Amino acid sequence: MNEKILLVDDEKEIADLMEVYLTNDGYTVYKFYNGADALKCIAEVEFDLAILDVMLPDVDGFHILQKIRELFFYPVIMLTAKVSDNDKIMGLTMGADDYITKPFNPLEAVARVKTQLRRYKKYNVTSPAMTDTTGECDIRGLFLSKESHKCYLYEQELHLTPIEFSILWYLCENQGRVISSEELFEAVWGEKYLDNNNTVMAHIGRLREKMNDTSKNTKFIKTVWGVGYTIEK
Repeated sequence: MNEKILLVDDEKEIADLMEVYLTNDGYTVYKFYNGADALKCIAEVEFDLAILDVMLPDVDGFHILQKIRELFFYPVIMLTAKVSDNDKIMGLTMGADDYITKPFNPLEAVARVKTQLRRYKKYNVTSPAMTDTTGECDIRGLFLSKESHKCYLYEQELHLTPIEFSILWYLCENQGRVISSEELFEAVWGEKYLDNNNTVMAHIGRLREKMNDTSKNTKFIKTVWGVGYTIEK
């Protein structure tokens, strides 16, 4: 195993406890109690996953998330004492992959770490199970390659997270069919969809933003209200 995990939380008891659980599972943990030290480390170490507290004494977790997403695609799990949907949506649209609300069970947190790492490896390692006959998709100037995990829109590269790429690939692969949020979530995340889950909506919003594909004048990802999303033929 020996994956490298960045852990940033100013609550020392939580950070220390998480470090113990993660280390016992074979992970190498880089633990920080503030954002400044974590940001320095991000530039020096190639991590496999990050766990970021939203509220920190210097910079907040969203700022660290933003800096990570400028350079890297690895999964990011946010920790928060807040339960506001707005905070969760904000984090997800900025590129977070999961949210854990405090207080939490460390065993659940470790399970989520394992899920995110498993998903990240699945969508970033080329294997026969992942490819179709060509491993490429080209729709009206939108080009995706599973082999290189790259996406281009009108020959300009879009820097997508693994989740964003997987969502877009699934929609392209099913071009012309309306995909419900439930189907999309279960296909991409590999978990059971729960009612009032805003995760898909947040990621679709982030994708549209990167594609400059606004919901009022969309050229690619269209919303079929009450049904789901589609890329028309």
